[in-house]
Amino acid sequence: MKLWLDGRLQDTESAHVSVFDHGLTVGDGIFETVKATGGRPFALTRHLDRLTRSARGLGLADPDLDEVRRACAAVLEANPMQLGRLRITYTGGHGPLGSDRGTTGPTLVVALGETARRPDSTAVITVPWTRNERGALAGLKTTSYAENVVALARASQQGASEALFANTLGRLCEGTGSNVFVVLDGHVHTPPVASGCLAGITRALTVEWTGARETDLPLDVLEHADEIFLTSTLRDVQAVHRVDGRELPGAPGPVTAKAMQIFVERSGDDLDP
Repeated sequence: MKLWLDGRLQDTESAHVSVFDHGLTVGDGIFETVKATGGRPFALTRHLDRLTRSARGLGLADPDLDEVRRACAAVLEANPMQLGRLRITYTGGHGPLGSDRGTTGPTLVVALGETARRPDSTAVITVPWTRNERGALAGLKTTSYAENVVALARASQQGASEALFANTLGRLCEGTGSNVFVVLDGHVHTPPVASGCLAGITRALTVEWTGARETDLPLDVLEHADEIFLTSTLRDVQAVHRVDGRELPGAPGPVTAKAMQIFVERSGDDLDP
């Protein structure tokens, strides 16, 4: 396997990043996960636009998007696979052991891992921890993912693949790596970005293609929603058949099934929408 580091392709076995990299010592970094089918990335332009927004939000220099595109193309060509997770990681680079940044410049890593298509439906849980919609990292896709690791571990222990958060106001927010949609009286709703959720790429396309409404929702909407589904880069649109102890028989329901079909058709027609 090959990855991109220090401006060139390297073997994964021999490539290394400094133990003083700020992305390792204090989580000072950002990333994007891009779906790649048959060696072709999906929605890469949108992902790179968000990478830049996240860098600016964290106070990092803008990434060189031409280099990132070259890196993605080189990694995909060097590692042929049918369905891959293309990971772009961009950190503050070599720095001191504290929170102050160093002066050596950022680190860019582009790597690829093989993945498989997700099932049409899944189980989720809610967790007692909250997203801070007013925090410095709200809406940024950073490498500070320890909170998500803890929540996802709890979900796994309960036979679920995702954990859903409320924000500090008790409003429905997002999953550890997904956005959440609910169907009420035939209409599709998803929390607004102001809730503190990540502005997901698949979320945005689903809103555009299905006419879903951005709605401020209480967390307990999950207790009575007619249908629930998740969106993310590797899930696309995925129905929820259980949330905590509540079963949603027949998932995916008709509205979710239609959203799934629309996403498959539209994403198949344009790889960089």
